[in-house]
Amino acid sequence: MYNKKQITIALKKQLAIDFNCTMEDFDKKENIITVAKDNPGRRIYTQQKEFLSMVTLGSNTVISAEESIHKWLKQWSAEKNGIGLFEHNNLIELETELKKYGKKLWQSHHMFLPKMEIHEPRIDFEPKWFEQEALMKLYGKREFSNALCESYMPQRPDILAVGAMQGDTIMGLAGCSADTELFWQIGIDVLPLYRGKGIGTQLVQLLKNEVIRRGAIPFYGTSLANLYSWNIAFHCGFYPAWVEIETMER
Repeated sequence: MYNKKQITIALKKQLAIDFNCTMEDFDKKENIITVAKDNPGRRIYTQQKEFLSMVTLGSNTVISAEESIHKWLKQWSAEKNGIGLFEHNNLIELETELKKYGKKLWQSHHMFLPKMEIHEPRIDFEPKWFEQEALMKLYGKREFSNALCESYMPQRPDILAVGAMQGDTIMGLAGCSADTELFWQIGIDVLPLYRGKGIGTQLVQLLKNEVIRRGAIPFYGTSLANLYSWNIAFHCGFYPAWVEIETMER
């Protein structure tokens, strides 16, 4: 089982691949700008060519972008605090510049790492585990769009899920995708009729425990205003670790 220091090192190693920088860049005070590159082993969430993405671990910011926008980025970020680049007023400036390239900002991702502790939750439902092959039958169900990918994605395959069952009805589903060999991302969906009963927290805790047992590092992501999801993360022993944002075609 990994300790917090080992997880932090592993995270910096992965983000260095994703953002084409060095692990040491995340410990610097100044903001770092690198050339966007399709490095082997990076996390892949879209088939679009990477134009610009940026990430902070709470100090400086690393920006990975095509060289055509580097001059502007250096001027924009030079006198700004790293975490301040994610503030709304600064993102508006970035969005205005991106329009010139036919791009726009996509959603920001607030990411959590786990306390590597296994605490079995008290559950009020019958859990049902779904291994990778069984998950194929669940694709295409909109009610599980956070727990599972839209379809099988070989670059980040869904590996495992656990459902809260009421007879044959899946009240809620927590699933995880192997975004890398080591880092498995957890997502959760609970049907509207069954929300507010603690099902989401219990499912995420069950899945987090199993991912740890299988030797991977579970991580969790959500949007800025999804307080329901933030509370699930906190109650399951996750803590805020990094924030990232990327661009897409207009």
